[in-house]
Amino acid sequence: MLKIFELIGRYFMLMGKVFSRPEKAAIYRRRIIFEMESLGVNSIGLTAIISVFIGAVITLQMCINLDSPFIPRSLVGYATRETMILEFSSAVVALILAGKVGSSIASEIGTMRITEQIDALEIMGVNSASYLILPKIVAAMVFFPFLTILSILIGILGGYLIAAATGIMIPADYVDGLLMDFKPYSITYTLIKTVFFAYIITSISAFYGYNARGNSLEVGTASTRAVVASCVVILLFDLILTQVLLI
Repeated sequence: MLKIFELIGRYFMLMGKVFSRPEKAAIYRRRIIFEMESLGVNSIGLTAIISVFIGAVITLQMCINLDSPFIPRSLVGYATRETMILEFSSAVVALILAGKVGSSIASEIGTMRITEQIDALEIMGVNSASYLILPKIVAAMVFFPFLTILSILIGILGGYLIAAATGIMIPADYVDGLLMDFKPYSITYTLIKTVFFAYIITSISAFYGYNARGNSLEVGTASTRAVVASCVVILLFDLILTQVLLI
């Protein structure tokens, strides 16, 4: 228990250094754009592939398990839309990105730590925590909501394609369900969660990488711990944010 409180304390101390005033804003702008491409654009393919298959699977599962004359088929489209918007495209995609993006951040910064590149930055008078971590946090918080919107659209499209390809339901009924009782606040809710999750993934992964010590084996261990810790905190905040924002 004491070790957990020590980790939390060290985390907040690091975040204090991260959010201190940047030395040169122009340098940070260039790094933010670079990190958007590295963390965000390079994750589009993985997000799209997973989303289209999940949307298709949700539609198939709903069609199979709601096979009753008393249940309108349009509910399949409604259920797919709500599942993608409220939970999958924010929380589940965040868990997936925690593995891809989080491990990449922890490995990159951890390698810089054990090769003494971070020490060199400190000797030159550069705030290494802010220079290395802040652009990643800002880039993820700005770009991840776009990945969420993309995931929602592709997941819904995947459901439509499987309905049309297999004939398991009439595509027009699926579209009717998509338009049923839509609440715009649901989009706002999922985007708020995505911003929180983006911060959690980048900051926790950077924390473990920044505090890596030893050799390359320790970098791998730090990367694994970063992914595990990010996933646990994401699930915790998913519960908290749902309680706060929807109830």
